[in-house]
Amino acid sequence: MARDEKLKEDYERILEILASRFGDGEQLNLDAIIYLIGVQELGKGAIEFKKDDKVNLMHIAICRLLEPFGYYEFDFFDDDGWPHYKTLEELPPLKSGEQTVLMKEAIVLYFKEQELIPN
Repeated sequence: MARDEKLKEDYERILEILASRFGDGEQLNLDAIIYLIGVQELGKGAIEFKKDDKVNLMHIAICRLLEPFGYYEFDFFDDDGWPHYKTLEELPPLKSGEQTVLMKEAIVLYFKEQELIPN
């Protein structure tokens, strides 16, 4: 199976899983998935977050998702239990479609690492 086809198939499977668990059957968009990953990585459960916290959760998720690609590295947890990452390498300039593909690849890898979809 071609790499692009496998990515599409894996990502569609993730969308199905998340739609049934969090979207009342409706597909979640990329930002919603990133937000959910941030909540998961924070590990405080489903609590109510302020607007600034939501932005920070998405930042945590993006850092965690791009860590295996060598762009970020976990640094420490602060006193409130929030993870912090340091930048190892700046992201190259990417077109919108390229950014989307990179994030989908990272999300698929994350879900495979979490054993939510098979390798």
